[in-house]
Amino acid sequence: MNKKTYLVLENGKIFEGYQLGAIGDVIGEIVFTTGMTGYLETLTDKSYYGQIILQTYPLIGNYGVIPEDFESSIVSAKGYIVKNICLEPSNFRSKGSLDDFLRERNIVGLCGIDTRALTIMLREKGTMNGLITVSPGNSDLERIRSFKAEKPVESVSIKETTVLNDEGLYSIAMIDLGYKENIVRELVKRNCRVILMPHHSPAEEILGHDPDGIMFSNGPGDPADNMAVIHNLKKLIKSGIPIFGICLGHQLLALAHGFITKKLKYGHRGANQPVKDLDTGRLYTTSQNHGYFVTEESIDASLAKLWHINMNDNTCEGIRYLNGPYFSVQFHPEGCGGPQDTGFLFDKFIGEIVKYGTDAKMSS
Repeated sequence: MNKKTYLVLENGKIFEGYQLGAIGDVIGEIVFTTGMTGYLETLTDKSYYGQIILQTYPLIGNYGVIPEDFESSIVSAKGYIVKNICLEPSNFRSKGSLDDFLRERNIVGLCGIDTRALTIMLREKGTMNGLITVSPGNSDLERIRSFKAEKPVESVSIKETTVLNDEGLYSIAMIDLGYKENIVRELVKRNCRVILMPHHSPAEEILGHDPDGIMFSNGPGDPADNMAVIHNLKKLIKSGIPIFGICLGHQLLALAHGFITKKLKYGHRGANQPVKDLDTGRLYTTSQNHGYFVTEESIDASLAKLWHINMNDNTCEGIRYLNGPYFSVQFHPEGCGGPQDTGFLFDKFIGEIVKYGTDAKMSS
């Protein structure tokens, strides 16, 4: 823990701190998250693939490591940065310290730097790549600048179809783009049988399971890179089966309709992101983790309606489609860790499934 460790940014700026987790050199895209809690869910969220997570809250690790709170069994992030780390957590549920957790998984970290100054720099200049290293003098800035995570969705998606909760009443085909466990928990809670399928599953194979509804999960990377998924979505939206997209799933559903996505300057990440429902005027506090957004001007009013907006920058946070029982949100209604304000969207999804099933029976 006392070993000097450094963060070298692509602009040449160097921050000096101390070792956290494993020792080594690692390059990734530096992104900050504003959550005061939920660091375990953040670390095990596969949407952070290829990134180095910066926690803005100054004290991390105080309630230790609790496997029941994980969003996946792996850590997909490249590295981890905090101001202060708690080495002796006090929590009856804890199974160990966060430092040990990171070391056991070979995740390189850094603590003791001025995380406030780093966050301000990222807000002003935009997200940038960085290198965590014990030897800053050997840094190759061009190599840092050129880093890009390779095949992020393919790297985190399951390889074979798996059925979860086989006894559920409603059959949901969930396309795994890097899903969070709590999405499955919310579906199972609503009596759903979840068919978890690889990201590249053909539309014909998805429909072959005769699902009552289709869900596209969250995941990492640039949404526009997922051309095969977008191609399959174009076929699926002709089926009339209810579709619910979350985060990356939201972006891909928009791209399948011909809308446009762009990268945010520094992203929305944290459990305190304000969102407004344009139908009701109601405000929600949401959990978010994304670096891209659907541009409002690209939304074709004959196909869809802007549904939610972010109250900080007015970017698109939700879309309702007019060509079928399809809707999507940029935030995380499963809210773990985070607020539960928008959990009702899972109920809305089930409502669309029930209505679709009733309509289908009447038409036959």
